[in-house]
Amino acid sequence: MRIRVIGPIAVLFLFLIGWEGVVRLWEIPEYLVAPPSAIFRYSVDNLGDLSGHFLITMTEAAAGFLLGSSVGFLLAVGFSHSRTLEYSLYPYMIALKAVPIVALAPLLVLWFGNGIPGKVVMAALICFFPVIVNVAIGLRAVDPGLHELFRSLAASRSQIFFKLRLPSSLPYLFASFRIGSTLSVVGAIVGEFSGARSGLGYLMVVSVYQLETPALFAGIVAASLGGIAFFYLIVWLESLFVHWEPRDTKV
Repeated sequence: MRIRVIGPIAVLFLFLIGWEGVVRLWEIPEYLVAPPSAIFRYSVDNLGDLSGHFLITMTEAAAGFLLGSSVGFLLAVGFSHSRTLEYSLYPYMIALKAVPIVALAPLLVLWFGNGIPGKVVMAALICFFPVIVNVAIGLRAVDPGLHELFRSLAASRSQIFFKLRLPSSLPYLFASFRIGSTLSVVGAIVGEFSGARSGLGYLMVVSVYQLETPALFAGIVAASLGGIAFFYLIVWLESLFVHWEPRDTKV
């Protein structure tokens, strides 16, 4: 446990010292690369505004994650019960995933405007595909012996699903949630790049135009911290629901 905490902190500390030293030693202008000290000063001086943008982006990401994961889970359940449904829809899921997410952002702004709904849809689109793939695999990765045991006991399809397939798929489900948790933050920020009145993506775009590099880096750091917090929230939930797996196999 100690190495999991001390290790990342030590790496971060060394990285920040090196970053600050390189910027000062080579006298790199602040508008090109802001040193950590400047980013920290900006964050402290503008903590209220930065927190507001952070909360908006994380709200969009969380809502998009819930929407995308719910849709992905329901589709995966449908795929696990019907090969016809899977063969009919799966190519279109792949096609949607293959489209660059940046190309969809202007369309979502056109359809939903600059408000939160478009960013939620963007976050949902970018995180639902991992859920479909992983959950569909997990629902089918059932021990054949257990499946035959349930059938020999005349278990119904719903009993087999809720008592066998769903519990056995939980590791796959949470693995997809880990991926989707960070992708949802990316989706929300990409949506804000294309059109927004608030959020970390909006802050980054405005900072670039105004050459306020400390603000840009502060937005990047805030987005990274949000993604990390979201990821480890999923890991904590996994430890509650998938308690039968060895802890050493989890992040």
